[in-house]
Amino acid sequence: MSWQSIVVDTFTNIILVYSLVLLSLYIFIGLYSIGEVRKHLLKNSFTDYRALASSSLAPSISILAPAYNEGANIIENVRSLLSIYYNNLEVIIINDGSKDDSLEKLIKAYSLCKTDHFVNQQIQTKAVRGVYKSSKKIYRKLIVVDKENGGKADALNVGINISQKDYIVCIDVDCILEQDALLKLAKPFLESTKHRIIATGGVIRIANGCKIEDGRLVQINLPNEFLPRVQTLEYIRAFLLGRMAWSRLNGLLLISGAFGAFDRDIVVKCGGYNHNTVGEDMELVVRMRRYMEELKLPYKVRFIPDPLCWTEAPATFKILGRQRNRWTRGTIETLQMHKVMFFNPKYGLLGMLSYPYWFFFEFLAPIIEFVGMICFLLFALSGLTNWRFFFGLLAMVFSFGIMYSVFAILMEVLTYNQYKRKKDILRLVLTALLEPFLFHPFGVWSAIKGNIDLLRKKNSWGEMTRQGFTTPKSAKN
Repeated sequence: MSWQSIVVDTFTNIILVYSLVLLSLYIFIGLYSIGEVRKHLLKNSFTDYRALASSSLAPSISILAPAYNEGANIIENVRSLLSIYYNNLEVIIINDGSKDDSLEKLIKAYSLCKTDHFVNQQIQTKAVRGVYKSSKKIYRKLIVVDKENGGKADALNVGINISQKDYIVCIDVDCILEQDALLKLAKPFLESTKHRIIATGGVIRIANGCKIEDGRLVQINLPNEFLPRVQTLEYIRAFLLGRMAWSRLNGLLLISGAFGAFDRDIVVKCGGYNHNTVGEDMELVVRMRRYMEELKLPYKVRFIPDPLCWTEAPATFKILGRQRNRWTRGTIETLQMHKVMFFNPKYGLLGMLSYPYWFFFEFLAPIIEFVGMICFLLFALSGLTNWRFFFGLLAMVFSFGIMYSVFAILMEVLTYNQYKRKKDILRLVLTALLEPFLFHPFGVWSAIKGNIDLLRKKNSWGEMTRQGFTTPKSAKN
């Protein structure tokens, strides 16, 4: 046997083993999530959230919403936050040096006046230019902060410094919340007696194509455009399956920056959000968990399968590519910052399972796939490719991906069933069939570009232009 054949056989065996391990983990995650979703649905069927909303025992919450050039949606989004039914609540909008008319729109819409407000500098941030409150009592929960531009992490840290409540809920200002979102997010903090809940997350859904009126979601529609629709499927799969399984294991490393609740005391002790990464949401969760592990304090990070938050997804490949590039860089930066945990038994499940999983199957997966395709191409040009193996592996991976997506759609239909029309379910299934060919390669390439940009020390956030929420023409009243 020639050395070329040995190299090809070794390479194909490595790819085969890696693929089988990855697919096995996905099967475990999918099946393991079922029990957690069923448990949550059963327990919640006996919960009276109206009593929790008005109870003096309900956790006090500060909503922190950073805003940078969000003029397209900001009035409706803030109106949505102010309409939330919750007793002990303050809403803090942090204008991070926007270049558009975001601040002017807020001042006019909510009758804001500049006030003398003490800012407790527990966490160092860029300068605060002004703190605004409304002259109308109906908006007494609203605080608007204007500050020098410093990025999302810096804006959130300003919000933490100003907040007065026990828990902070960090949300993207372009999101629309369900009316009972805070009640469901706060519930885990009340339930746990043996373990301190340090963070809780909820399901994020895609609002493109939905009908929004006065900052409220009034009609759910599946997006007509392919890109938002494939992201809808992606979010169902990631949140309803992946994060539920990791929550059940107490191995969750990520609470989405779009909507998550945190124990303010632990956040402050950990130093707030990190300015040195574009993945500040994941890095904070990992740092909080590491802090609790090192002090040997019992804790949990919880996740809720309820659709609590709706956000506008990128509708163009250009904007989506920037988002996925940033996600990749944020993941790698977080793993680098906390590499001491890698297969370190001192950190328990976090070090022995969660971190290795993210390293091998979130960070390395697109690299291995990209390098694998290049190697197969080189082998083909050299006449060394085992085409039977190549097409067999490709068929296995693609078929599994489609079946896993269909399983996620089935879970959605059997649980929350947000898309009630049969036509929409069929369109989701069709999207699952097209995703491996039309969307997945783009995701892999965006991740590769993220790796390249990280090596080039590019740390920009990237402009995320919003189209704004509009009522779709096809929406029926």
